[in-house]
Amino acid sequence: MPLTPCPTSPNCVSSQSSDLNHLVEPIPYSGALEGAKAQILHVLTSLPRTTIVKNEAHYVHAECRSLIFRFTDDVEFLFDDEHKVIHVRSASRVGYSDLGVNRQRVENIRQQFLLLQ
Repeated sequence: MPLTPCPTSPNCVSSQSSDLNHLVEPIPYSGALEGAKAQILHVLTSLPRTTIVKNEAHYVHAECRSLIFRFTDDVEFLFDDEHKVIHVRSASRVGYSDLGVNRQRVENIRQQFLLLQ
């Protein structure tokens, strides 16, 4: 199951994007999928204004709200246990440009996740 493709607007990043402007690297992990998923959930629950809305066997979806205007961004994780990577997509629901917020969010999650490995 692939993640939803990014729109043409610059307010989305995805590790499954074929467009270099939207591309981010997937997050590598070692060990069991369950451990990697628990670590992603731990990172997400530590982020302010973040709510986990779906938690399935190989998929997690969270909503992140901005501090001032309460805009909602969707952050999705798809666990590929065969290749030991977590595909990630972060996208704004509204607006055109996000001023790099979604890319920064993904890199922050990556850093926090890798510290737990």
